[in-house]
Amino acid sequence: MKILVIGGGITGLAAAHRLRQNLGEDADITVAEHSNRLGGRLATGSFAGYRVEAGAESLLATRDEAVGLARDVGLGDQIVHPASVPAGLVFDGQMHDLPAGTFMGIPADPADVAGLVETTEPPVLDRPVLGPDEDVSVGELVRAHYGDDLLEKLVTPLLGGVYAGDPDRLSAEATMPALVEALRRNNSVPDAIAEVKAKRSSGKPVKPFASIATGLSTLVTATAAAGRANIRLGLTVREIHQTPYGWEVLAGPLTDPVRYQADAVVLATPAEITARLLREVAPSSAAALGTLGYASIALATFAFDDLDLPDRSGFLVAGPGMVKASTFMTRKWPHIRSRRPIVRVSLGRAGMQAELAQAADEELVQTALAGLAEHLGQTVPEPVEVRLDRHSEALPQYAPGHVQRVARLREELRERQGIAVAGASVDGIGIAACIASGRDAADEISSFFSNTHAEGEQS
Repeated sequence: MKILVIGGGITGLAAAHRLRQNLGEDADITVAEHSNRLGGRLATGSFAGYRVEAGAESLLATRDEAVGLARDVGLGDQIVHPASVPAGLVFDGQMHDLPAGTFMGIPADPADVAGLVETTEPPVLDRPVLGPDEDVSVGELVRAHYGDDLLEKLVTPLLGGVYAGDPDRLSAEATMPALVEALRRNNSVPDAIAEVKAKRSSGKPVKPFASIATGLSTLVTATAAAGRANIRLGLTVREIHQTPYGWEVLAGPLTDPVRYQADAVVLATPAEITARLLREVAPSSAAALGTLGYASIALATFAFDDLDLPDRSGFLVAGPGMVKASTFMTRKWPHIRSRRPIVRVSLGRAGMQAELAQAADEELVQTALAGLAEHLGQTVPEPVEVRLDRHSEALPQYAPGHVQRVARLREELRERQGIAVAGASVDGIGIAACIASGRDAADEISSFFSNTHAEGEQS
């Protein structure tokens, strides 16, 4: 059994690890990564004497995939949780408490946000809010049921903190699948939110977020080691073709490509690359995936000799500016015990790719410092250490109908057999979602081998 996993981010590594668990030592698993490092958007660096994230900073702990993988690969004792301090929300020139009990800023009861934003009374319909296959934008959903003010001041910054996106262009089903599932059973949005919250509270209480004390890069290296795959860095996969005996993959330089024969392939790559590699395998549905847009962001991290930070984990910003959020690392994460305040500022939103790309590093650093000063309402001193990390085309912007487009792609691929897609381009943003996606793809490939073996025995 020869399997090629294309993409060495956490999705591809989780897929390789699951394949090893499912298929044992007889499986010949290779991970091909076009860059010179594993981990994709996960990267930890030394900053101000501490291990600080230069990309994604936390795991969603309400799902078991990420913390479960951490335990599986020997990092259970390194799992840490944020301090119990609230986040702030900036709008109308002031910082407010982030309201508790909402679902991505949407309240089950409008009274829960009374005095903070203006809302309309959500209607009760004579049918479920959404039909069985219906998808709408988040903006359309919230605006129709709660009004513009709640959308702009609560939902947009919360959604922007995750997706850096425009709610009027983001699919409700792709960004809030649990809520959409409930909306297909309930006649009002508040009833659907109440159902989702009841399901989440019915299980064992869990802190919503977590990280790894030694850095999320440790999760990358530990997962790669546990998967025991052949890791090929700097290897660009250019074409894949199905043959009567499996899959032929062309990789490496154009002038001297490497031909790799595989029984099965997992694509854990961005949408544009996935679409290009599948243009002969599943042309129509792959082309549809290739239209997926992305938002770029930059992360400016600062260490200060002294800075008067509020007792918060950070803040989110409602509004059109470049600065969309900030994390007070030394307030939020107890394992970072620096006497110097360490603050990370997130810049960039959907539609700002060109503006972000054209700005010089120093310009982005000054924009971040100015935004920090504005939203804290104080003069910010010169930092003693600065780090800027750019993440070009980092966050998928799922348009309405995304889930259905991915379903059609997978249906077409199942007819081919021995090939699966995974990752943020198809199954959602976040480390837990990417791990789940990689594992599901690995399970699909494992089932393919099991079925092939059973058919061979019968014949």
